[in-house]
Amino acid sequence: MKRTFLFLATNMAIVLVLSVTMRLLGVEPYLNANGLNLGSLLIFAAVMGFGGSFISLAISKWSAKRAMGVQVIEAPSTSTEFWLVETVRKYSTEAGIKMPEVGIFDTPEVNAFATGMSKNNSLVAVSSGLLRQMSKSEAEAVIGHEVAHIANGDMVTLALIQGVVNTFVMFLSRVIGHLVDRIVFKTERGQGPAFYVTMIVAELVLGVLASIIVMYFSRQREFRADQGGASLAGRPNMIAALERLNSLHPAPLPEKLAAFGISGAGAGGIKRLFMTHPPLEERIAALKAGQ
Repeated sequence: MKRTFLFLATNMAIVLVLSVTMRLLGVEPYLNANGLNLGSLLIFAAVMGFGGSFISLAISKWSAKRAMGVQVIEAPSTSTEFWLVETVRKYSTEAGIKMPEVGIFDTPEVNAFATGMSKNNSLVAVSSGLLRQMSKSEAEAVIGHEVAHIANGDMVTLALIQGVVNTFVMFLSRVIGHLVDRIVFKTERGQGPAFYVTMIVAELVLGVLASIIVMYFSRQREFRADQGGASLAGRPNMIAALERLNSLHPAPLPEKLAAFGISGAGAGGIKRLFMTHPPLEERIAALKAGQ
């Protein structure tokens, strides 16, 4: 739950900054002063909802490098770095995408992630722990999985989904607030306190429901990336890599990057709805079944 909260908080913080900006520019007060124009409200919500999501996407490589301390390999200086860069180059060519930046972040945990604004402007980073604790074939499968995320356009897809749900959360929360304010509390002019209180409560409730939708799509992307990794590095190697991860129980990445890593934290019951990744056992079973 903490990882999901932090992931959503990043987008919500950016939306808040945009909201304050729009208020200072006079856009939101203009809508308030003229009742509730649904067309204008939808445009406003879309600008705010997609704005936050795409700003996160645009700065994803920069923020990932800073958050994880990624050292981008400009010129390989060791045999491991040379192998890593050439493996990414090989899989990128096979997947039909531009060569991503390649980097290593220093942590004993076994993990990797891909991020970036587009298929041709991306980053693949692996942990030093992965390079030490996985065999070459297992590590190649993990790299294939991350390249598949990029080739599938998963970063943009998730940003679009996040933008859509942000838009409708903002739109519906304001509609609900307006209706409660006018119908229940009989406010006739402008918006009363009930509008703002109801809007905030509705945003919180709808935000939780919206996050379930986003996490569902995030989990589906993992199955597709596993298939992509199997195609690039071989199905037995992809299965072996996931089994190795399952035995190591890697710690999750920071929330901003969790959806694009190789694995996530496990959960059961209702918490499962907020997981960025399916359980490793399910991913292994899907690969073994050829799904």
